[in-house]
Amino acid sequence: MAVFRVLTVAAVTAATLLLSGCPGDPPAASPAAKQQQATAPALSGAQGGTASAAPAAQQPASEAAPAPPINAQRDQSLIASVEKAYQTGVSNYRDGHLEAARSNFDYAVDLMLTSGLDLRNDPALSDEFDHVVDAVNTLEMDALRSGTALTAQQHQDQAPVDVANDVTFPVDPAVKAQAQAELKTTQSDLPLVINDYVASYINFFSNTPKGHNTIVNSLTRAGRYKAMIQRVLREEGVPQDLIYQAVAESGFRPQAINARSGAGGMWQFMPYGSYGLARNGWYDERLDPEKATHAYANEIKKMYAQFGDWYLAMAAYDWGAGNVQRAVQRTGYADFWELYRRNNLPQETKNYVPIILAVTIMAKNPAQYGLTGLVPDPPEVVDTVTTNYAVDLRLVADTVNAPVEEIAALNPSLLRMSTPPDDSFDLHLPVGTRDLYEKRIAEIPEDKRRSWRFHVLSPGDTLASVAHEYHVSESEVAFVNQLGHDGDLSNTDSLVIPLAPAASHSRVNSAVYRARRGDTLVTVADRFGVTVAQLRRWNHLSSTVITPGRRLYVAEPARIVTHTRRAHSKRTSATVKSAAPASSKHKRASQ
Repeated sequence: MAVFRVLTVAAVTAATLLLSGCPGDPPAASPAAKQQQATAPALSGAQGGTASAAPAAQQPASEAAPAPPINAQRDQSLIASVEKAYQTGVSNYRDGHLEAARSNFDYAVDLMLTSGLDLRNDPALSDEFDHVVDAVNTLEMDALRSGTALTAQQHQDQAPVDVANDVTFPVDPAVKAQAQAELKTTQSDLPLVINDYVASYINFFSNTPKGHNTIVNSLTRAGRYKAMIQRVLREEGVPQDLIYQAVAESGFRPQAINARSGAGGMWQFMPYGSYGLARNGWYDERLDPEKATHAYANEIKKMYAQFGDWYLAMAAYDWGAGNVQRAVQRTGYADFWELYRRNNLPQETKNYVPIILAVTIMAKNPAQYGLTGLVPDPPEVVDTVTTNYAVDLRLVADTVNAPVEEIAALNPSLLRMSTPPDDSFDLHLPVGTRDLYEKRIAEIPEDKRRSWRFHVLSPGDTLASVAHEYHVSESEVAFVNQLGHDGDLSNTDSLVIPLAPAASHSRVNSAVYRARRGDTLVTVADRFGVTVAQLRRWNHLSSTVITPGRRLYVAEPARIVTHTRRAHSKRTSATVKSAAPASSKHKRASQ
């Protein structure tokens, strides 16, 4: 359940995504139980503060290998090399070394593309290829939502459970005594206790800069979702103070992704589970704050019904109901603290429940813990329209006069820069803009909403300047907007811009596209209906960054010169897709 918002999610590789179509959870599994269900490989590579450069390229085996065992060995060797580069990138991204991370991810993709192997017809290689390319693409989407670039340094604080798992903090008798006194007047619909375990975390979160900053940042973000979460918990009939479990899980980040296990969203659901949350190549409802909160409330309610104890229910959510049930049967104690003292819980689950209790007590007594100056983010209030058509988020932003980053942030469950074409989607808009959106979107034919744009005129705009800005002809703009031959704009305040997808251009124009300011490989691939991998291959790109003005092939060129790399020294293969050890579900990848 930890929070590593790597690759916050953008699936543009069409059809065979690794994250699509995962099997359901085993019956005893919890939404967040990752120690026995981890699907991503353990982190390798740089773990400290020094960036790891991309490794030297490993040449694929050239020997013919007709026998299946040899083919399997060859595939595993390549996958191991790719995974090592990818995981080193994860580590660098986590540590803030974004240039190095980009180099690692680019190298991982290049290993696949230059291997000479059949990536699409070999199931193992196909899965690995989609996994890595999807990871690279999601970095681009993450950069868009956060308003940063991959080349810029950024720091994202960790969730409390991730920070506290790395420390051992002593019990301060004065802090414990104060907390015990406060508990007598603290109102809560959860049972709250003060013992040494809880008191040590109160001490850490209130008296250390790292711990205090983590709590402040989490509770600041909570303001955006608090009203919604409390309403959902009330509707589902579970305690209101379970809201603080989201502090431990994700620090209230709806797009938090655990890099090791794939658990995602504010409540850290695993990617393969029957929680009533839809996932496909267009959206992932684990990342929808409200839908995920409903799913969380249902899960925690089931676990409470099973154990009759909120602490055991929390532990089951973290570790898995089956694991907790076996611990209870093994010891004969249906009591969290007894299981803790008898060492029948993994360390993270031992920490998990005391952290939630510590955060709850602190949040309910802000004056005693230096939280009175905290200013929560304003509540998120949106307008919602249900789309049954594909519409590009940039067009949505145009129609409501908002930055595309804001539209993307309001729709964290979207994996692409577009709503799905053949499925309904609840599109969130800035509050008060629904009528404006519906008025303006009606001016654009439904089948053009993934390519056309909407331009609000500014002083000084002319037909020629607008056409030049969007790289379209004046005559096309004039025709679509029913302008006169003179191109007079005095009677309108906006223009529909008829950008054409690749298929509707001439052969020459459909094959080549000139990148514009703000373009990424993700947005270009989405616009022309191709994959990022194809763009990289057709244009011999070794980086995910494209500069304005660059000409890109957006359809397969008539001739493609084979892209070769210089020989490099051979590397030792890394272990692939190793599960987390049974005693530690989540050595989590920090955010």
